[in-house]
Amino acid sequence: MPRVAEEMSAIEVKRLAHPGGRRNVLVSVGGVPGLHMQITPKGGRSWVLRVTVGTLRRDIGLGGFPGVTLAQAREKAREARAKIDSGIDPIEERKAVKAALIAAQRRGLTFEDAVDKALAAKLDAFKNAKHRQQWENTLATYALPELGKMLVQDITTQDILRVLQPLWSDKTETASRLRGRIEAVLNWATVAGHRSGDNPARWAGNLKELLPPPSKIATEGNHPALSLDDAPNWFADLQGRDGFGARALEFLALTATRSQEVRGAQWDEIDLANGLWIIPGARMKMGKEHRVPLSARAIDLLKALPRFEGNPLVFPAVRGGQLSDMTLSATMKRMHEAAVAEGRAGYLDRVSKRPAVPHGLRSTFRDWVAEKTTYPGDMAEVALAHRISNAVEASYRRGDMIEKRRRMMADWADFLTFTPKFAVVARN
Repeated sequence: MPRVAEEMSAIEVKRLAHPGGRRNVLVSVGGVPGLHMQITPKGGRSWVLRVTVGTLRRDIGLGGFPGVTLAQAREKAREARAKIDSGIDPIEERKAVKAALIAAQRRGLTFEDAVDKALAAKLDAFKNAKHRQQWENTLATYALPELGKMLVQDITTQDILRVLQPLWSDKTETASRLRGRIEAVLNWATVAGHRSGDNPARWAGNLKELLPPPSKIATEGNHPALSLDDAPNWFADLQGRDGFGARALEFLALTATRSQEVRGAQWDEIDLANGLWIIPGARMKMGKEHRVPLSARAIDLLKALPRFEGNPLVFPAVRGGQLSDMTLSATMKRMHEAAVAEGRAGYLDRVSKRPAVPHGLRSTFRDWVAEKTTYPGDMAEVALAHRISNAVEASYRRGDMIEKRRRMMADWADFLTFTPKFAVVARN
């Protein structure tokens, strides 16, 4: 049996670096016999379980770091060793699963391919290119991560619920449209001969019995917000979590920006030396460039993030593209559930008593400005990049108050991180 190395902490693992040379190196991280971090000369890091299976030595890949955390790697390693003890070769098992999947895909049509074919068939039905793009974006963001690789004939009502339920209460309008679009894709697949039977995304007589009617629940604009009293504890919990999803959510909270703005953030938009993030108009809801002053805490967060060659994203997903909106939502949901499991009330909206969601953090910031500070309300509206409805106010706010907002965002970061001065902030 391999020697069990001294257990490294998550911080120690994060600090590991290649010692030099042209070859990959393996560093034993302890906790599970044979678990190593593999480091390439260019700094790439991944997990490897070195173990003997029968008479063969196997190096079993367990995923890349930091996408797979130290705790997750140890759990995967334990599972692999348990299979080996049961007489199963994990590598051969993977090959068999992959071969079965490829064979199944050759026999049928995946939902991802069905989306492309259904959209092509409906091309004349779209009023304009923007309408088609909305369909594509909604399905790509919310449906494809769960359903994309599934064969259309295998998709069930429970699979549709898995997609819709995380959105149904907090993004009701989006979820309702998504359901209709999934139904349309599966209708096409049925008519085209790729599936048979009832459509699992159908509302009447199906999902209607499992989900509350959209008209009876909150609209998309009413996002459950984190209460001010819970905000510092929530932020402390968040800082203790690993992964790009947690860091993106932390950055979102510190900057009071929207999920899509953070998930699409690119390094060339950020000036660390001057503490400024300039979001181009093409990525803003209002279509106008938005300048975000970065607090010292936000800058430290960014400096600690790894950068990947050839990838401009600040918060990339494991496979290199953008994080999904559901990644941030799921992180926040897990934080609430963990708090409840510990006997706490969780992180609930003060009024609706529903679990808080990422977009609700903007309301928390706005409440903080109004209730805990004497910063002008119009300064908060500029920080939130809200539409200006009053012509006189619009004239007054022609500038974006960048330096005044810099002080405001620094105070907001202090509030989130338990800085003692926060009884009341009095700034003008």
